[in-house]
Amino acid sequence: MPTTELPYQPEERGLVKFLSVSFVSLILCGATALVGLIKPDLICGASQALTSFFLESLDWFFLFSCALFLGINLYLALSRYGHIKLGHPDEEPEFSTVSWISMLFAAGMGAGLLFWGVAEPLSHFMAPPFGLEGMTPEAARQAMVLANFHWGFHAWGIYCIGALCLAYFGFRKGYPLLASTPIKVAFTGKFGDYLGGVADVVAILSVVFGVAGSLGLGVMQISSGLNMVFDTPDQTIGMWLMILACLTIAYMISASTSLDKGIKILSNLNMIIAVVLLLFILFVGPTGFILSTFITSVGDYLFQLVPLSFRLNPYSGETAWTCSWTLTYLIWWIAWAPFVGIFVARISRGRTIRQFVTAVILVPSAFTALWFATLGGTGLHIELFGGGGLGTLVLEDVSKALFGMFQFFPLTNLLCVIAIVLQFVFLVTSADSASFVLGMMTTKGSLNPSAPRKLFWGIIIALLTATTIFAGGGVKLMKAIAISGAIPFIVIMIIHIACLLFVIGNEKIPAAHAARTRATGEKGEES
Repeated sequence: MPTTELPYQPEERGLVKFLSVSFVSLILCGATALVGLIKPDLICGASQALTSFFLESLDWFFLFSCALFLGINLYLALSRYGHIKLGHPDEEPEFSTVSWISMLFAAGMGAGLLFWGVAEPLSHFMAPPFGLEGMTPEAARQAMVLANFHWGFHAWGIYCIGALCLAYFGFRKGYPLLASTPIKVAFTGKFGDYLGGVADVVAILSVVFGVAGSLGLGVMQISSGLNMVFDTPDQTIGMWLMILACLTIAYMISASTSLDKGIKILSNLNMIIAVVLLLFILFVGPTGFILSTFITSVGDYLFQLVPLSFRLNPYSGETAWTCSWTLTYLIWWIAWAPFVGIFVARISRGRTIRQFVTAVILVPSAFTALWFATLGGTGLHIELFGGGGLGTLVLEDVSKALFGMFQFFPLTNLLCVIAIVLQFVFLVTSADSASFVLGMMTTKGSLNPSAPRKLFWGIIIALLTATTIFAGGGVKLMKAIAISGAIPFIVIMIIHIACLLFVIGNEKIPAAHAARTRATGEKGEES
C-alpha cells in the first residue's frame, strides 16, 4: 500500500513565506465574494467583459494550445516513456479500475453532461454554425459531432496532461502535488519560488471560480426539475439559494470523511444511477436510432477531429460562435484542470503513463459519446420524427432540456426525480472533490488534508456560488465566472509541460522495456 505522505516539503523563503498561498488566495476569493454580494452587477459585467476580450483576442492561442496538449499525451503514451510507472517500480494502484474511473469521471464532468446531454445537440441543431441551415438532417449530424468535440478527447486531454505532470513529479520524484512543483524543480532559487507561488494562487483561483460557475448551472437545472415535478417556484433567487444550501450541507458532510469513504462511495453511486438512466432511455426510447447515431457520430467525430481542432473561421465572420462555444468549453476544462488534475493524480498512483493516458482519455470519451448519442440523439429524434417542440424549449431555457425530453417517456415524474438526485449527487461529488484538492493545495501538498481545511474551502466555494446567484444567474454569466480564473492558468500548464518533457527526457528506459527492445532488434538482424 502506498504511503500517505510524500518525503519532500517545499521550503518557503522571504516574501513567499510572508505572502503565503493560502493568505493571498483567501484575500482574492473573499474580496470577490464580498464585492459580488454588495454589487453583483459589477462582478457580472467584469467577468463577462474579461472573458470576451481574451477569447476574441487570443482565440488562436487557446485552440492551438489545447490541440498541442492532446498531441503530447499521445506522444508520451506511445513513446518509450509509456512504461514509466507513476510511483515506485513495484507499487500497485491504490484503487480498483472501476472505482478509479468512476471517481475521475464524476469529478471531471458528470454534472455538466447531465446539464448539456440534451441541450447542446439541440442547440446546435436549431442554430448550427458553418453556414448550415437549422433543423435539417445535416444540422443534426453536425450537432452530434460538435457535442463530441467539445466533451471528448480535447477535454480529457487537458485533464490528462495536467494530472500527468503532477503525478509524475509527485509519485515518481517524491514532490508534493502542487501547481508550483514542476516550476520549482526546473527553476531553483527565488525566481522559482516566486513563479511557483503565482502558479499555486492562479491554480486555486481557477478551481474556486470553475467549480462555483458549474455549481451555479447545476442549481439552475435542479430548480427546473423541481418545478416540473413538484411545481415549486422556478428560477428564482430564493429557490436557487435553498438548493445551494442543501448542496453545501451535503458536500460538507461528505468532505468531513476520508477519500475512500465520501468521494469514493458517492462516485460509485453516481455511475450506477447514470448507467441505469442511460440504459432506460436507450431501450425505452428509439433504440435503433440511438445506436445508429452513436456509430455515425463517432465516425464523423474521428474524421473531423483534426479539422475542428484548428478551425477558427476567420474568413466567414463566425468567430463569435467559436468563442461562445468551442473556446469557452476548452477554457472551462482548463479551469477545472488544476482541480481534476490534482485529484486524478492523487487517485492514480501506481499506474504506468500508458495505462494512465489510455484510460483517462479513451474511457470517459467513449462513455461521453454514448451519453450524447442516447440523450441528445433522443432529443433529435423527437424533433425530426416525433412531436417536436423540444428545440424551442431549449432555446428558451437550456436548463429545462432534460426534463422536457422526459415528457415524451413513460414514468416521467420518476425519471425527473432520478435526474434531480443524480445531478445533486454529481454536484456534491464535484464540490467535495474540489474542497479536498483545495485543502491539498493550501497544506503544501498533503495527500490527506484535515477536515477543517476542507470545510473552510467548501464554505468559500458556496459563497462564490451565491455571488453568481445574486448577480442574476444565467448560463452566460455562469460560463463567464467558470472560465475567468482559468485564462492565466493555460500559461502555467504550458510551463508544466515544458518542465515534464525536460525532466522525463533524462529518465532511463525501464529494464523490461529495454529487454524487449533488444530482443526485437536481434530478431530483426537475424531475419
